[in-house]
Amino acid sequence: MLDPVVLIVFVVVLALIFDFTNGWNDSANAVATVIGTRTMTPIKAVLMAAVLNLAGAFFSTAVAKMIGGGIVDPHNVTMLVIAATLISATLWNAVMTIFGLPVSASHGLMGSLIGAAFAYKGLAVIHMNGVMLILAAMLISPLLGGVVSYSMMKVIRAWFANQPQSRVKRIFRPLQVFSAGFMAFSHGTADAQKVMGIITLALVAGGFLPSVEVPFWVILSSGLVMALGTAYGGWRVIKTLGMRLNHLETPHGFSAETAAALILTTVARIGVPVSTTHTITGAIVGVGLSQRAKGVRWGIAGKILYAWIFTLPGTALMAYLLYHVLSVLE
Repeated sequence: MLDPVVLIVFVVVLALIFDFTNGWNDSANAVATVIGTRTMTPIKAVLMAAVLNLAGAFFSTAVAKMIGGGIVDPHNVTMLVIAATLISATLWNAVMTIFGLPVSASHGLMGSLIGAAFAYKGLAVIHMNGVMLILAAMLISPLLGGVVSYSMMKVIRAWFANQPQSRVKRIFRPLQVFSAGFMAFSHGTADAQKVMGIITLALVAGGFLPSVEVPFWVILSSGLVMALGTAYGGWRVIKTLGMRLNHLETPHGFSAETAAALILTTVARIGVPVSTTHTITGAIVGVGLSQRAKGVRWGIAGKILYAWIFTLPGTALMAYLLYHVLSVLE
């Protein structure tokens, strides 16, 4: 039987490693379009995103509370359940980043938590209403991102139809820097909270906290580590989203980032965790479709879709098996 203090330290370290890989893969969400349009250099864009990721982590804790208590019963799971969850989600994030595929850390974390909790006590400890709410939000968010960005691009094209391309580019370059910053902030708001929620869940499960209230040190450490992961940069994922999915100009980047950021900050304030990756990818596809169906490279989009489909069941199975391996430590 492991000492509870040793175990909580182990779980917090695992959570922060996952947080780093989340920032690593998801750095593309904030900066792929601004790099793809050559509005900012990669280094400047990634550093800006890292700083604003950290700022966004302090925006709200509503999502963290949902993750900490809305998926599983925090008083009826063990820290080994959470350890299996984090190992599974981290491995998935790292492998997908190496292959250059943007995946949902939210899906990976939720799938892993469901798989590990099911291995521990079956469906009894899983809050199915919370799971269904999160799944619905994750399915709707990329569609909303696509619709909003498509609509924005149609309006922009109508307003600037008679303007020379050079003037349009001059107007939208600073606007896209703003929208990339807004996206980075919203990414910190949405995704750093998921790690805050997992750490808080572990503290409640281990008896170190009486209820799901996020301590300041959890907010600070989650924001800092995600910012470091973003600063490291998932360059292959950035290339996939910013250069391979479809050809982007500055108005496209502005529309995609603004649409995604508006959706993410809104739902984060409400307290519903959604996928940053799904939302921005849906928005990028939306701006591509605003030109024509051939404006999207559907082969690349298909590979991303396969990664999304397999994330939740794949991480659930991995976490289920990992829990049984780790349970020999209890």
